[in-house]
Parts: sequence; structure tokens; C-alpha cells
Amino acid sequence: MAPQTAPARQNLPLDSDSFIGRERDLSDLLRLLDADRVVTLCGVNGIGKTRLALRVAAHATGSFPDGVWLVELTQARGRDEVIARIAAAVGVAEEAGRDLEYTLRDALARRRLLLVLDGCGPVLELLADVCHRILADCPTVSMLITAEEPVRLESEAIWRVPPLSPPPREKERDPTSSEAVRLFVDRARAASPSFTADADDLRIIADICGVLDSIPYCVELVASWVRRIPLPEIAQQLRERVQELYSRHSGAADRARLMIAVIRWSYERLGLRERILLRRLSVFADWDLELAERVCPDGPLPEAEILDLLSSLASRALITLDGEAQGRVRYRLPSAVRRFMAHRLIEAGEEEAFRLRHREQMILIAEELHRTAVLGRAMPWAQRYASWTRVITEYDNLREALHWSRERGDAEEGLRLCVGLCPFWVTGSHFIEGGVWNDRFLEMGGVAEALRGRAMVRRAELARAEGDHRYASEIGEAGLVRCRVSRDTESLIMGQNLLAMVDVREHAYDRAGERLSEVLELSRKTGDLWNEAVALGTQGMLATQCGDFARADVHYSTAMMVLRGMDHRWGVGSMLIGQGIAAEARGDLAGADRCYRESLDIQRDFGSAAELSRCLAGVGRIAHALGATTQAFDYLSESLLQSHSAGLRRGVAAALASIARVAASEGMVDGACRLGGAAAAIRGETGPATATRSWPLKGTAYDGDPASLSAWWDEGFAMDVDEAAALALHITEAGRVPRPRPGRMNHAKAPEETLTRREYEIARLVGEGKSNRAIAEELFITPATVARHVANINRKTGFTSRKQIAAWINAPTVSQ
Repeated sequence: MAPQTAPARQNLPLDSDSFIGRERDLSDLLRLLDADRVVTLCGVNGIGKTRLALRVAAHATGSFPDGVWLVELTQARGRDEVIARIAAAVGVAEEAGRDLEYTLRDALARRRLLLVLDGCGPVLELLADVCHRILADCPTVSMLITAEEPVRLESEAIWRVPPLSPPPREKERDPTSSEAVRLFVDRARAASPSFTADADDLRIIADICGVLDSIPYCVELVASWVRRIPLPEIAQQLRERVQELYSRHSGAADRARLMIAVIRWSYERLGLRERILLRRLSVFADWDLELAERVCPDGPLPEAEILDLLSSLASRALITLDGEAQGRVRYRLPSAVRRFMAHRLIEAGEEEAFRLRHREQMILIAEELHRTAVLGRAMPWAQRYASWTRVITEYDNLREALHWSRERGDAEEGLRLCVGLCPFWVTGSHFIEGGVWNDRFLEMGGVAEALRGRAMVRRAELARAEGDHRYASEIGEAGLVRCRVSRDTESLIMGQNLLAMVDVREHAYDRAGERLSEVLELSRKTGDLWNEAVALGTQGMLATQCGDFARADVHYSTAMMVLRGMDHRWGVGSMLIGQGIAAEARGDLAGADRCYRESLDIQRDFGSAAELSRCLAGVGRIAHALGATTQAFDYLSESLLQSHSAGLRRGVAAALASIARVAASEGMVDGACRLGGAAAAIRGETGPATATRSWPLKGTAYDGDPASLSAWWDEGFAMDVDEAAALALHITEAGRVPRPRPGRMNHAKAPEETLTRREYEIARLVGEGKSNRAIAEELFITPATVARHVANINRKTGFTSRKQIAAWINAPTVSQ
């Protein structure tokens, strides 16, 4: 049985501290979310929208069988980035040649899930249209949104998040009946474990919470100071600070201004170095200690003190812990604090200097990825992979650097970022986003021709990944001209390699061969093992397309030897897929199975959904060819699920076609024809349709009514992707149920009567001791076709070996 990939059902973060109060709000919101598809939690920053939304979402997971997915939009800029963040959260990948928004909406069309869109303030104006389109096309998708103002969606239920329950006005009542007071005490104990509050202290705390209007973040900020400032003094200072914010008539404070006042009060009580560090941290979306130590020290702020200062600021609730990545603790500024500190950075005249420092660190991270990803020498895989995961971790910061470079018109720095990030964009299926960024900076002037050529070659790589071969050739050739002039051999080799891949896809085999010859000569001369291996793999692909499978195997094996010597696991995984395809085409089922399974292990660790799906489908096809129907259905259904959940229609079509073949061989003719029609329809939408009406039944003994076959095919052709996937999964489930098999070597009929004419012919040659390859050569068919016929013979007879077929076909009489 295939090791099924259990999909996650939510991506909610763990609570970093206790959740106090809001019990009634929580129950009311759960009921509201059950009745309305869109619920928006509105209120000022710090009122507790995010914490409440996450709590509601955690309690609602049982109501959404397809998951609850948090989408962080605080750092988002622009419509495309909003869509990309939603897609990433729900596991939908970019599909070549198609707008991600359409892929996303199609993928979510029948999923019952909850999108938690958090921090929508920066993109509120464009969010309404994005959400409207998703809701219109995806009737079982619900949304829980946090924003300072409503999104203004039709049927949007607006929940104005109130402060925590205030202290009682009657002095004789217990102050701890107030949620705000309980929160203050809890956070005060966190800041000072020895903190205790007697009756007098509780009355002062109640007074403080009243001044703070029971706004949760204000309460947390102030409570963190109890270790340094006595409660009565805190109360006095706050009264003086916020008194002018209260209306003489209503007594209600402007909560946004109150929040700023409390942040300022806390900021002013910090030491000089704490204030300097805090305002400089505003350049980050989030960060770890290493980044802070590289960007923030200067003048009065020594690097050696950064760790202690971060700990101090965390204890003041001015920065929050944001989980862990690569063994490093991540930190983040609450949005209200970051906005306030960004203004302080400008006031100090430090914004440009520290944004430049921040960007330089991002350029170093991007260029480290590019260097290690395609470095043509041996290197521990863990070191290469660490650069990939670092880019994933810092992607919000990298986007910030890209945006800032664009705003300033810094084309050179922007292109350096793009060149460095290209391996991440290609392998992570972000080629559309990467292409947009490259185009923005390539349109700018003032860039050295050497850098422009290097960037154009990488842009061609993104275009090839996107399936736009015409543009890949156009911009790639233009980039190569510049690379030759600037003597950028690395980019020249890379460009020729990727354009050779384009040539192979476009059947320009002679031109591909010329490019690859140049690549191999230059890469061997310069010791570039990576591009040598890529060129060898492309030669293998070229040989496969030309039908020279033996030569393809030699090229792939040589490329694999180079890549294994480099310890480049991702490269090995990709090359194994190509070698598996070649082995499968020449009928080497054992070799193909070995390749697909080894690549599958690699892809499960860090591969894209597309590559993982291809490996699963390969293992499933080979299992079918070997007669292991249950195993075939296991792997093919997982391949289908992977492609379907990621929105990859071509992968879905391939899985449907493979499942159809297995179903047909098992006698499930109606289902096979329907799946065949559905696969043909999807292929017609995503590219040239090549399927014919009868292909699922090729190699079977079915002699049914052609009109029924045609009707079933047409039914499948009219299905949408979700219906076809559901039918396929139903068929694979039914196909796993054990069914009676014919008794072995107990045949009432002669072989000529049991088998089709072609099967009998193949059985006779098996009886002569011939291999699949020899039979294929004699009958002018492929070895894979021979293997399928042998599998059908075994299925009909109950045999499990070629020896049993030979004994039966050569017997002088048939046993009764």
C-alpha cells in the first residue's frame, strides 16, 4: 500500500500565552460563523482581533472538513500578492500558462474550508474584489476576516470587537470579575513571577484598566512594567498621559489615539539602547537574532548587547515571539508597534540607512541561495538545503526588499535579488511571481549590461518553467548575447542549457544537440559539475524523445553519477524522474520502478506537488503493468489527490488517464471510459488534446457496444475536474476490494479460447522463453505494451509468473 500523505487540516499557530476572557464572544462568533459565510472582526489594532479570530478558528475546525487556513496579510502589497498568499496557505500551486487567481478559485470550488484573513488593513481596498470572486465561485468557502474597518462584502457579518469586560463600578464588587483585570494580573505574573495582588492592588489595577479602556494590548503593555514601577505610580502616570484623550462630554477615549499614547508611554520608559534597537527593528517583517545583529548595531548600540536587549523588549510585550525556524527563534513587532517605531526611525533620520542594511542582508541571502543551489562542486546537501529553507523563512523580508527597491527605482539591487531568488521561484512553483518581479526591474534603465544579461537568462528560465517557450527563447537569446560580450561563462552555460530544454520540447533536436555540445565543453573546461549534469540529463530527455532508450539510460546514469558525487539530492530526484520515464518506455519495469520510488522518497522531503504527483503516478503505472492492481490504485489515487489539491489540472488529467487504464483492465469499463473522457477534456483545456475515444480499453478483451462506450466517454467529457476526481477516487476504492480470481491451472478452455488473439500470440512467445524486449521486436510493439498483455494474461488465468504461462501454453492437453 502506498504511504498516503495525510494532508494537514489547519495551519494555525500555537497559543504563545494564555487566552483570557471572551467566552461569550467566542460562543456568539461560532454561531455567527455557522450562519454567515463571511464574518469580519473590526476594531483598532490591539483590541484583540487576531487572538479572538484564531481562537474562533481553532474551535471551528470540526465544521470545515477541508481545513481552517490562516492567511497573514499584514505585509501584503497588491492584488497578486494577496492571491499568492491565499494560495500558499491552502496549498495551491501556480499552474503553467494560467493566472493563479483562476487556479485558486477552481481548486477551492468544492472545498468546505475556512479562510482566516488576518491583518487586512494594508490591502483593504482591493480585498473586496478578491474575496467577492472567491465567494462567488466557491460556494462552500467561508471567511473570517480581521481588519480595522469592514471589507464591504455583500452578506458580510460585521462584529465590532469590544474591549475586555471592564472593572465593576461598584467598589464592593470583586475586581477579578473583570476580564481586563484578570489579564493584567496574568501578564504581570509573567513579567514578575513573584507578583501578588492584594485587595488594594486589585483596586489600583481596576483603575488602570479603566484608564486603558480595557483594551487588551494596552493592558499587556502596562502590566509588563510592574516589576520596575509601583502600581500607584503606573496609575498616576497613565492618568496624566491619557487624560487629554477623553471627551469632556462622553468620557470615551479615541481608542486608536489611546493605543499610540500607551505605546509612547512604554517607549519613553525604555533605556536609550532599547529605544534605538526597537525603532531599527521596524525595518523587518520578522527576524531572528542573527539578522538583528547584522542590521541593527551602530554607534551607541553594540552587537554584543542585541540578545539581552531583545529579551528585555520581549518582556515588555513590545516584541513577540513568532515561532522557530531552522533552530532559530523568530521575533515580530505587533503591527501597531511597528507603525509607531517606523515613524520614530524616520524622526531619527535613520530610515534610509537601515533599510539599505536590511536590503543588503536580503541580497546576501538570495545570492547565497543562487550560489549553493547551482554550485558546480561537491557540498553537503544539508548546506545546500539550508539556503532554500532560509529563503522560505525570510520571504516576507525579501519581498519587502523587492518592494523598496522598486519604489526607489533601484534596478541593479532589484535584479540582484531576482537573479538570486530564481532557483527558489522555479523549484517552488512561483515562476509567475518571479517573472513579474524580473520584468519590473528589466524595464528600468541604469543597469550594467552584464547584470542585465544575467537577469535575462534567469527570466528565460522562469518563462520555460511557466511553459512560455516563445518568450523563453526570445529573452534567453537576447540575454546570451550580453553574456558572451561580458564573458559571463556561468550564465552562458546556464542559458544554453535551458534553451536546449526548450528546443527539445519544441522538437528542434538538432539545435538542442548543438547547444548541449557547447555546454558540455564549457562546463567540463570550467569544472561546472552542476551544468554538466543538467546537460547530460537534457541529452537523456532528447534521446528518449527520439526513441533511443538505451542511449538515454547512459546519459541519465552519467548525470546521476555526477549529481550523487556532488550530494545534490534535488538534482538527483529530478533526474530520476527522467530516467524512470525512459526505462518505462523501453519496458524496463523494474528499473523504472526503482527510479520512481527513489525519487518519490526525495520529493516527499522537499519536492513540489507537481514532482511528487509525477513520481506517485509513475509507481502506480508500473504496479499496474506488473499486475499489482491494489498497489496501482493506491499510488495513482494519491497522485490524483496531490495534483487536485494543488490545483494542477495537467497532473489531474494524467492521474485520471492512468486510473482509467487500470479500471479498464479490471473490467470497470464504464468508469474507465468516463475517466478517459474527463482526462481528454482537461487536456483540451490545458493544451493540445491527443487522446482518442478508445484508448482506455486498448489491450483489453472488451467487445461491448460502441454506442455505450461513446456515451460513457461523452459523460466523462462533460464532467468538471471535481466530479471526475470524485469518480476516480470511488473507482480506486472499489478496485481495492478483493474479488474472486480464477483457479490456477484449472482451465476448461484451451489457451486460444481464453485469450485474445494478441494475448495468445504473446503467451506463445513467452512459452518460447523470449523476453519482453524480444517479443516487442518480433511483433513491432513497445515492451511496455508487451508487459501490459502479460499482466492481462496473468489476471485472466490467475498466474503469477512467466513459468506458469509457459507451462500452460506448452501443455499438450488442457487439464480438466
